[in-house]
Amino acid sequence: MQEKYFVRVTKDYLVFSAAHFITYDGNVCERLHGHNYRVEAEVHGPLDENHYVVDFIALRDSLQKIVLTFDHRMLLPTEHGQIKVRQEAGEIHVTFEDRRWLFPAGDCLLLPVANTTTELLARYIAQEFIRELTQRGSDPPQAVRIGVDENNGQWGFYELS
Repeated sequence: MQEKYFVRVTKDYLVFSAAHFITYDGNVCERLHGHNYRVEAEVHGPLDENHYVVDFIALRDSLQKIVLTFDHRMLLPTEHGQIKVRQEAGEIHVTFEDRRWLFPAGDCLLLPVANTTTELLARYIAQEFIRELTQRGSDPPQAVRIGVDENNGQWGFYELS
């Protein structure tokens, strides 16, 4: 048997409220709607000189910093094939086929994803999370697993190992 260690953080304040819409089945686009999202993280790796995988404070604070950037924002994908997002004069113009939306730029979070699904939000958060941890001086983890819940039990996960 091989020993493995990991830590998990699920805090009541690792939440954000945001609006989004997704596309599916090629050309179906949901109506604009919102969720109260919850985020959790697992970090896998060897024990360090302090006998822990990662400092819980660094883990918690790094994740909270990222989660706060999502709070009370319109989440928009910038890598979608049919949703076009452009910024002009402090406004975000969004089009999908014959539908149009206009948002104040400060209310939007433009994400380098193809769709604002929980799975792709989890991937983006994981990438930012690893970057944040290493900037704080932590060694890169062996594996990271991020979960995003959009509706009290509807989780999307991303794992990088």
